[in-house]
Amino acid sequence: MSETAAAGTIGELLRGPAEAVASAIEAALDDPAVPPPLAEAMRYVALGAGKRLRPALVLLSARAAAGGRPPRADPLPAAVAVELVHCYSLVHDDLPAMDDDDLRRGRPTCHVRYGDAMAILVGDALLTRAFEVLARDCPEKALAADLAAELAAGAGPAGMIAGQVADMALCDVPDGEDGRRYIHLRKTAALCRAAARMGALCGGADDDALAALSEFGECLGLAYQIADDLLDASHPASVLGKTPGKDARAGKRTYAEVGACAARERAGALTGRACAALDRPGLRAGQLRQLAVLLTRRDR
Repeated sequence: MSETAAAGTIGELLRGPAEAVASAIEAALDDPAVPPPLAEAMRYVALGAGKRLRPALVLLSARAAAGGRPPRADPLPAAVAVELVHCYSLVHDDLPAMDDDDLRRGRPTCHVRYGDAMAILVGDALLTRAFEVLARDCPEKALAADLAAELAAGAGPAGMIAGQVADMALCDVPDGEDGRRYIHLRKTAALCRAAARMGALCGGADDDALAALSEFGECLGLAYQIADDLLDASHPASVLGKTPGKDARAGKRTYAEVGACAARERAGALTGRACAALDRPGLRAGQLRQLAVLLTRRDR
């Protein structure tokens, strides 16, 4: 799809990146040294249906930062690494000790299909394979180190894991909007921000472009979470591919609790901020703008 081509749906916009990443993930998991039962479970998780939003952020951010020039490095290994980390987080998030869910992407969750012990190990395997991909497949080792640092920060104890700790009420969290923002800035937006930054680095972004894509990724991640919370409150499992309403029933902090109108207004404001962040000379970010708008309008 060209920079100026308009995608009518989120599926159309993400199809190309999703297909490229799926093929690369399959190659990354093709390892005869891995025990067959573990390999099967890893493939079940990582190659199932999904939007592939986070790896698409890597690829589209790299394209935007390159601005029509060849990128500094192929962003595909970074996209694969981000998706493997995201898949690991879903496996662990669904475990009985966490959110205890039995449906993910329209199929039984990993622990339901393969048992709790294997699910824990699958998550561990996907997480470590992600960093192996960065170290092995990024030819510029200084860049590989920077990409690994970005991914670890977004997914680590001050990022996604901190958000999960707060979401599980394992630490003190402020009330109201401050608490919701604390959780989702870390649980969702941190990895989206890392994905955008990793793409920017692969694209050869300067400091201004890196800052712009960082802000874009963070705002998009928060807007995405709001849209996801609203869908969770209003759509059945057959549409969502996961158990609806489970977070609300568990007393989790979701944006649905502020009311649909207020939540949509907040998502719209964040989408506006995300798009405004892209107004920088040299960024060719038309597809990122389309992505931001379509994500808040999605129906699944």
